[in-house]
Amino acid sequence: MYTTDLTQTQWQFIKKALDFDDRKRKYDLIVIWNAISYLVKTGCQWRLLPHDFPK
Repeated sequence: MYTTDLTQTQWQFIKKALDFDDRKRKYDLIVIWNAISYLVKTGCQWRLLPHDFPK
């Protein structure tokens, strides 16, 4: 867990506000959202993300 990760309450609010469809995905959207948040906060390159984020 990183300091940039969303809590479940925050994620539920975003999911409801943006009205995501419930289709089957390879990776959960919260994992992708957390990776993007980490990228924006740290300013690192996409290839330098920690390996626990999806490719």
